[in-house]
Parts: sequence; C-alpha cells; structure tokens
Amino acid sequence: MDQIAGLPQTAFWAAIAITLFAGMVKGAIGFAMPLIMISLFSSFLPPEFALAGLILPTLATNIQQSLRNGMRPAVESGLKVRRFIIATIVFICVSAPFADKIPPMGFLLLLGVPITIYAGLQMAGANLALKLEHQRRAEWGLGAVAGLYGGVSGIWGPPLLIYLLSLNVPKVENVRIQGVVFLIGAMALFLAHLATGLMTGDRLLFSAALIVPAFAGMLMGYRIQARLDQARFRWWTQAFLVLTGLNLIRQAIM
Repeated sequence: MDQIAGLPQTAFWAAIAITLFAGMVKGAIGFAMPLIMISLFSSFLPPEFALAGLILPTLATNIQQSLRNGMRPAVESGLKVRRFIIATIVFICVSAPFADKIPPMGFLLLLGVPITIYAGLQMAGANLALKLEHQRRAEWGLGAVAGLYGGVSGIWGPPLLIYLLSLNVPKVENVRIQGVVFLIGAMALFLAHLATGLMTGDRLLFSAALIVPAFAGMLMGYRIQARLDQARFRWWTQAFLVLTGLNLIRQAIM
C-alpha cells in the first residue's frame, strides 16, 4: 500500500480529517485540539506518530490564538499566569524523556479520570473555585502537573482550564491566556522532542502536514466562538472536558 509521511494513505487522510475537526473545536472554545488528536490518533496510529502529529499543529495554531488581539494583550495575559508557565516548561523538560517508557494505559487513565471527575462536578453545579489566598500556590502546582502530563502525552491544557474556570475568567481573556500558555508549552515540547529524537524523519513531515487542516478548522471555529456568550462558553468547555476524559478512559480500558 502506498504511504504518505511513513503512514498508509487511509491513516494519513483520517488524521487530516481529525485535525480539521480538532482545529474547529479549538477555534470555538480555545482548547481541546491536542486532546482530541491524541485520543483519536491513539486508536489507529503508532504512539510515536500520535504524539509527534499534534506537536507542530499545536505550536502553529497557538501562535495565531495568542496574538489574535495583538502583542501587548498577549504579553499582559502571559504575565498574569507567569508562575503557571514557568512550572509547565520546567516539568515538560523533566518528563519528556520518559514519553516512551510509560504504558499507554497508564497515562490515558491518569489524564482521563481527573479530567472527567472535575469537569463533571463543575457541570453538576459543585463549587470547586480556588480560594484567592491559594491562587499562587495553585499556579505552581497546576503548572507542574500540566508539565508532567505534557512531556509524555503532548497534553497540558486540562490543569490550565481547571485554573481559569475556577477563577471564572471572561471568555476573550480565557482564550487568549490559553493561547499564550499553550504556545510557550508547545515550543518547550517541540524543543524537548527534537532532543529526544521523536521529531525527525517521517514523524516531523507528518506533523508539518497537519498544520494546514488545523488552521482551516480553527478559522471555522472562530465563527462559532463569536456566537457563544460567557455561560455557553463555560458549559461547552466543561462538556468537552467530560467527553474527552471519558474517551481517554474508554481507550485505556479497551
């Protein structure tokens, strides 16, 4: 069978379609692209291709998302969560060398269970807001958790979403902060896996090919985001966290 970027054609084009959809979701609510990609890619791609595939599309789309409102708002948003960013970068570098040593079932469960529980409780009306006097401690702690997950799975968004939802950050700033944090984290992840050798050869080519559908989907998602008020935005964010968490658990069990 003919191959594209080291993969069978059917697998390659399936990845293109998944990335288009994931980009649309990201454009609408600001996150979930790598979550969707890794959870669906893992069902038909080798683990190293599943992880490599999301790295460059995540990096490229987060450049656009973080700078959509200009450089100054992006810098201001980054400074507001600087402790989270520092912790994320440090722990991505710590955990990245272990990406091929953790059993897939293990990290799927470690991601899926806490995401599903937290977002489900939020949708049920539980008050899980972080107390203001613990905000700084929460930034360091959640940033460390994000980095540890990010280095081995390419996913570090859920801890950040937990933090932003807890503080009820307004929609526009929420999406911008996500873009800034995800961009810096994506740069760290890319550099870390250049060092590990993951981002080379066919895997690098495959990841680069997914940039175009990711951008196309994101532009479609922006139109959806413009129609969401703050309450709907928050609800859809929680709903996608629940669905993604359940899918990760399903893959781990099966």
